[in-house]
Amino acid sequence: MKTEQPSTVLFDLDGTLIDTAPDFIRCLNELRQMDGLPALPSEHIRRSVSNGARAMVRVGFGLEPEHPDYVAKHTAFLDLYEAGVAVETRLFEDMDALLVSLEQRGIPWGIVTNKPARFAKPLVQALGLAERCASLVCPDHVTDRKPHPEALLLACQQIGADPEQAVYVGDHERDIKAGRNARMKTIAVRYGYIEEPETIDLWQADMIADTVNDLAKLLQ
Repeated sequence: MKTEQPSTVLFDLDGTLIDTAPDFIRCLNELRQMDGLPALPSEHIRRSVSNGARAMVRVGFGLEPEHPDYVAKHTAFLDLYEAGVAVETRLFEDMDALLVSLEQRGIPWGIVTNKPARFAKPLVQALGLAERCASLVCPDHVTDRKPHPEALLLACQQIGADPEQAVYVGDHERDIKAGRNARMKTIAVRYGYIEEPETIDLWQADMIADTVNDLAKLLQ
C-alpha cells in the first residue's frame, strides 16, 4: 500500500472517523440520573461505544435484551441520543488533515457503519462531512451487517472503486473481518473504542495504527 495508491479508503464511523463517545457518555449518564443513579466514569462507558445502544444499556443498567425492562431503556437511550447526536461529537484530532490529504490526491473516501441511517445521516451532515464523503452505507442499505462484506462492496460499487485496491479502517474485530471478507486491505486503529481485554493484535489486520497520524502515514 505504500507503493500503490488505494482506489478508495472506507472508514468505520464511531471510534474510527469520529469520536462519538462524549455524546454516548452524556446520554447514558443522563438516563442514569433520571433513575437516581450516579454517573459512570467516562472510560468505563467509552470502551463499549462501538457496540452501540445495546452495549450502553448493558453497561449502564446491566440489562440484556431478554430482560422485561430492556426495551424501554433501549428506546429511551436512542431517543435521547437522536435528540443530540452531534452536541459533543467531533472528528478525531488530525482526522480532517488526513481527509484533506486524500481529497487532494484524488482518493475518494467513504463511510461504512453499523450505525442506523436515522443517526448516521444527521451526524455526518452536522459535522460537514455529507458533501465530502463519496459513500455512506448503513445497515438500512444492506441485507447483512458487518462482518459480512455486503456493505463494503456496496460502498465500492457506489464509488466505482475496485475492492481489492481499497482500504477499510476500523476499531472493531468485525470491521477487520468485513474488510478481509471483501478482499480489501485492512487497518485496525488502536485509538478507537477497544474493549478490554484488548485483542487488536489478534484481529489479523494488515496494519495497525496507534494514532490518527500513524494512520495518515500508512495511507500515504
